[in-house]
Amino acid sequence: MLDIREVSAGALLTIDLDAVRANYRLLRERLGGGAACAGVVKADAYGLGASRVAPALVAEGCRHFFVAHLDEAITLRPHIPADAELFVLHGVNPGVDSDCVAHGITPVLNSLEQIDAWTSLARSLNRTLAAVVQVDTGMSRLGLSPREMAMLAGDRSRLYGVDIRFVMSHLACAERQDHPMNAEQLERFEIARELFPGVPGCFANSSGIFLGREYHFDLVRPGAALYGVVPVVGAANPMRPVVRLQARVIQVREVEGGTRVGYGASWVAPGRCRIATVSAGYADGLIRSLGNRGAAWRGGTKLPIAGVVSMDTITLDVTDLGDRPLEPGALVDLIGEHNPVDVVAEAAGTIGYEILTSLGGRYHRHYIGG
Repeated sequence: MLDIREVSAGALLTIDLDAVRANYRLLRERLGGGAACAGVVKADAYGLGASRVAPALVAEGCRHFFVAHLDEAITLRPHIPADAELFVLHGVNPGVDSDCVAHGITPVLNSLEQIDAWTSLARSLNRTLAAVVQVDTGMSRLGLSPREMAMLAGDRSRLYGVDIRFVMSHLACAERQDHPMNAEQLERFEIARELFPGVPGCFANSSGIFLGREYHFDLVRPGAALYGVVPVVGAANPMRPVVRLQARVIQVREVEGGTRVGYGASWVAPGRCRIATVSAGYADGLIRSLGNRGAAWRGGTKLPIAGVVSMDTITLDVTDLGDRPLEPGALVDLIGEHNPVDVVAEAAGTIGYEILTSLGGRYHRHYIGG
């Protein structure tokens, strides 16, 4: 049956949930010592749809999920089992902590102020409340500073009424396995854990899983690797690709040598060329820095982006297709077999995380598997 949404959309985004499941299995199989594997589904599962991704992970046995904000957690809660633990990495903003309790969501407490507020709520409710405590081991972003850890060690009553499920920290340079900060943070995390005897540890992100078992502790929390992003810089990517992005051709024209293309006239035809205008732009998450650097593919032929990325369109030099037709409505691959997300990110001067989370809402989304 003809799907009018698919035909009318300027671009198609295919998300392979079976690949997400396979990536989760691969990561889980790398764990040792009984560590569990969580799923990070913040930013709407890195732009791919948390309401679809999370149930696929549940089917693989995942029972720990991390998001950034409370509203993300509340939205996700109906899509995962009641016994699954759902953690909010940023903690809870003042005034909405009762909503966190009502929806069975566990905050990650990042400061003494957040700890004090959560303890106060536990006392007012006369019940124990679950939480994760994050410690800063060198990233200087979130978590208790060494000074705050010392203050907490001197006054353990500040944790009265709090059931600490995990003590956690976050690696800053794990994607570079030889970076000295990895070992430094591991040592600091081990010292910090001494303040929380018997409490399970949560340390490794996607890249941290590949640093070895000493980084795994009791719970790892992969994110980007689940979605096909390479976890180790300079190494072959063991993860299955999850995303295919195809955009439709609007128009094809021939231009003479010396013809300028696009805003700012930054691309000039070196000779007689064929230029295809394609229906996707920076409003759809194609980062503007891809202009004159990125490429699309048609089959096995690379089609360089000619000129800057516009809001709704890009222009491609399709001369290398030769006599092969490229009719209006035809699809070209912007992310796919020949240009996976990390290759696109490198061309844009960014990382795969940004490419995925920038994918816009105008695509027709098609889920397969799961």
